[in-house]
Amino acid sequence: MEHAYRVALVAFPGIRAFDVSVITEVWGTDRTDRGLPSFDLHRVATDTTQVPMRGGLTLLPDRTLTWLSRADLIVIPGVDDHVTPAPPPLLDALRSAHARGTTIAALCGGAFILAQAGLLDGRRAITHWNLVDILRANHPHVTVVPDALFIEDDNIWTAAGVAAGIDLCLHLVRTAHGAEVAATIARSMVTAPFRTGTQAQFIERPTPHTDRGGDALAVVREHALRHLHEPLTVADLAAFAGMSARSFARQFTAATGTTPLRWLLDQRIAAAQKLLERTDLSMPEVARRAGFGSEITMRQHFASRLAISPRAYRAAFSTAPAANAAGSAPNPR
Repeated sequence: MEHAYRVALVAFPGIRAFDVSVITEVWGTDRTDRGLPSFDLHRVATDTTQVPMRGGLTLLPDRTLTWLSRADLIVIPGVDDHVTPAPPPLLDALRSAHARGTTIAALCGGAFILAQAGLLDGRRAITHWNLVDILRANHPHVTVVPDALFIEDDNIWTAAGVAAGIDLCLHLVRTAHGAEVAATIARSMVTAPFRTGTQAQFIERPTPHTDRGGDALAVVREHALRHLHEPLTVADLAAFAGMSARSFARQFTAATGTTPLRWLLDQRIAAAQKLLERTDLSMPEVARRAGFGSEITMRQHFASRLAISPRAYRAAFSTAPAANAAGSAPNPR
């Protein structure tokens, strides 16, 4: 029998309670009655004494650092103190885990712990937008990406602040277990199931004009989701919104944090993932229903965005091979 997916929540003084709660909600809740995989989450620290967190809260670890050798995924919560060195045994354990090929993720200021361990030297990383300059100043060998929700480099993931940590956790679930599992967890958390890491960390809304266009753009996105199988272009969406292409692109980016073209491609990939998981439709039919036009185009975008082919994705994440074969495409949201 395949073992439960093992996740280590790394605990040390000063970690943020919000991030601990997010990690626990994603991997620490038993949802096997809904067909989701089994997760084995443990709170790992240098010893099993209480760990103080911000706001007078404490966390009681249930494993020591030796358990990291068994983990499939290691997640580091954000921290408020970005200068004080982390415990040396923890930094050594993280270096050893990365050398073994274990996936490591840090939320928000947790990137500073990875930087202290030297794991971000020569690699790309992100943190909360307000901490970007501090990370650059204290760790000049890190290639700090100025604006993203989350990124990966050499099996090390970093995320921006607060909500971006939720996005990264759901993305890690999606990567390991498929889009449908991530969407189910997102629904139970009442949060958005799909935000790509390339979106802006925050969205500027400087004028009432942008707000007035908000409802119109929501209608456009709804229209696009209902017509993904059609060869939609940005010009088509702009015309539907009754705007010039330039004005539409500017307002769309201001409202969503991403460009119309990138958003449309993200939705097509999400739709294709669900079709591959839920149905046994042929690859050309999946590509058609998701709006890629051809299997070749779909395969190229899967390779670029997911680093996996559609066929390999189906083999890894298919849950009901014969289901919905004659039905309509599932809602990609």
